[in-house]
Amino acid sequence: MRAKEWQRGVLIGGLFLVAFWLITLISGLAGKAHIAVSQANDAKRQYESFEARKAMLEANLAALATERGRDAAVRTAFGVARPGEEVIVVVPPATATPTVTQKWWQKLFLWF
Repeated sequence: MRAKEWQRGVLIGGLFLVAFWLITLISGLAGKAHIAVSQANDAKRQYESFEARKAMLEANLAALATERGRDAAVRTAFGVARPGEEVIVVVPPATATPTVTQKWWQKLFLWF
């Protein structure tokens, strides 16, 4: 009778060890799956960013393909003008500060 109890104990202990080993393997796989999903999301965001940048660069190239686009790029980059063009500087209107006139009694007591 003791031998059967001992065999059951060994069997149950072995089953617990196998269950623990399987749980460890599953948790390791879950961690790796989490890392893979986060890296896939990062790669997708990076791809979308590159696609947006590609679209912007293609639009810039299309603008530079025209004479007007090249002219605008040169003017912006180097601050040049065509012969005969003049610079117009827009100055905001001067703000008029109101002059404060002192009363006669303020002038009288100014030296106090």
